[in-house]
Amino acid sequence: MQGILFRLLDEIWYGRRSRGRSRLLAPLSLPYAATVGVRRALFRRGLRAAFRVGVPVVVVGNIAVGGTGKTPLVIWLVHRLREHGYRPGVICSGYGGAARDWPRAVEEGSDPAAVGDEAVLVAKRCGCPVAAGRDRVAAVRSLLERTDCDIVVSDDGLQHYRLARDVEIAVLDGERRHGNGRCLPAGPLREPVSRLESVDFVVAKGRAGDGEYRMELTGRTLRLAADDSVTLDPAELASSPVHAVAGIGNPASFFGHLRTLGLRIMPRAFPDHHPFAAGDIEFSDEQPVIMTEKDAIKCRGFASGRHWYLPVNAKIEPAFESALIGRLSRSA
Repeated sequence: MQGILFRLLDEIWYGRRSRGRSRLLAPLSLPYAATVGVRRALFRRGLRAAFRVGVPVVVVGNIAVGGTGKTPLVIWLVHRLREHGYRPGVICSGYGGAARDWPRAVEEGSDPAAVGDEAVLVAKRCGCPVAAGRDRVAAVRSLLERTDCDIVVSDDGLQHYRLARDVEIAVLDGERRHGNGRCLPAGPLREPVSRLESVDFVVAKGRAGDGEYRMELTGRTLRLAADDSVTLDPAELASSPVHAVAGIGNPASFFGHLRTLGLRIMPRAFPDHHPFAAGDIEFSDEQPVIMTEKDAIKCRGFASGRHWYLPVNAKIEPAFESALIGRLSRSA
């Protein structure tokens, strides 16, 4: 049922032939957009307090629900900040995590069912302190209490205004852009498109418009989900079809990436942050199964020798790095 709703909403939000259904939902978007606008205005005018935490905060987020490449950009940021002499830490929402006590320190071996898949992925790929929690201010404070971080990157959180920020980076899908341009539930937007006018940087995955920085997600080597020290060239699987599984915001982008590697895929999409069970990645044949790295984090306990994942890395034009470091220097 959840999968059917996921596909229906995706078609309404991004499908070219669903404008009629989108218009029917449009009245429901008005109170949502009004509430979002009022809340942001309260923080901007100082009528609600935004807390500064004593170190620079870089927020990476988006105005649309679903996957736009935020987490790969966060990973890229951590490595670049470290190269420039910073000691970065990351906070994540812990979305999908069932832990009772928040915030939580996250490590590579943490249980994604407890703290969320994206938090574990960031800890694995960045090797830096990570904290997960719904309350972003509390998450940052817990991070600073136990580490020597001198800058914090927030994975998602553009709309969490209680946490004061020094830099805002909005990420968008350069192909799907803003869908039908409507706010939830008639469209995919958490905030109106005009919100992008107030952020410091806009990074577009795939295709960038004027004033935006282009980002690509690159990756060509498969890794075994049960043991990621084992690698495989996709060309070795090109002779026969493979299963492709994705529980991310935009599964089509992952499936398209696999096709560019010369793979013939049998795709199966799940909703974003799907809590995978063994049966979700088992099929009646013996063909290999390829998934995203975020999904592999949740499947590593029951994955077998036929299950592979494709790690990707963000590649961004050099001008963005220069502009970002310059912006941080001016903030300091």
